[in-house]
Amino acid sequence: QAQLVESGGGLVQPGGSLELSCAASGTIFSIYTMGWFRQAPGKQRELVATITQGRRTNYTDSVKGRFTISRDNIKNTIYLHMTDLKPEDTAVYYCNADRIAAQGGWKFDFWGQGTQVTVSS
Repeated sequence: QAQLVESGGGLVQPGGSLELSCAASGTIFSIYTMGWFRQAPGKQRELVATITQGRRTNYTDSVKGRFTISRDNIKNTIYLHMTDLKPEDTAVYYCNADRIAAQGGWKFDFWGQGTQVTVSS
């Protein structure tokens, strides 16, 4: 059974850094575009960054220059390195894979459970 498991969230002061990880577990044959989304209290879930299998990246404007998404295709893992964090970055961060070829078949629009990031002094 494929799963996406996030880790690395926590409490950090404004201006600090944090790195999130998202590992796909199970028997995985291929994962296409993966990404990070976030949802702050009372707000809709929004795209943060995506990365294709070929490592082409895309970022929402508010995180450009501060966040870096990367992936390890051997480990089926993506990372989000976040720097110069601001209180408005506080949210639950979710990992997403648009398509996963796994034992048992294809999975589409697949989500992790989320990890909380809180930026506060």
